[in-house]
Amino acid sequence: MKVAVGVHIIADLYGVDARLISSSEAISPIMENAIQEGHLTKISSEYYQFRPMGASGIALLAESHLSFHTWPEYGLVTLDIYTCGDRSNADRAFDYIIKVLKPTSVDYRKMERGSQIKEDVRITDPQMML
Repeated sequence: MKVAVGVHIIADLYGVDARLISSSEAISPIMENAIQEGHLTKISSEYYQFRPMGASGIALLAESHLSFHTWPEYGLVTLDIYTCGDRSNADRAFDYIIKVLKPTSVDYRKMERGSQIKEDVRITDPQMML
């Protein structure tokens, strides 16, 4: 039997209100709340403000990461949510972001990561991990 180690959501959100995505000050609380809504464990986060507008950010999660880039002039947010463990956590975080940003359209892919790993193949000898 094969198992996947995580789920990866890659999304383009179109038609987002520029006021919500023009500054890191505006969008960072949305992303921080998405982490909480997704029951994810934040290790750290970093946000960057572009001039005159636009923002990027990344949150390092115990489960993996959440990142985004905004283009307010196009009403566009590109989003990346990758989590290991409970797959519904990524969905909850994604759903929250969609609910708050209210894009007019969304193009997304949801991939299982590491899906070719066989369940019965594991390194059990600690010396092999060095």
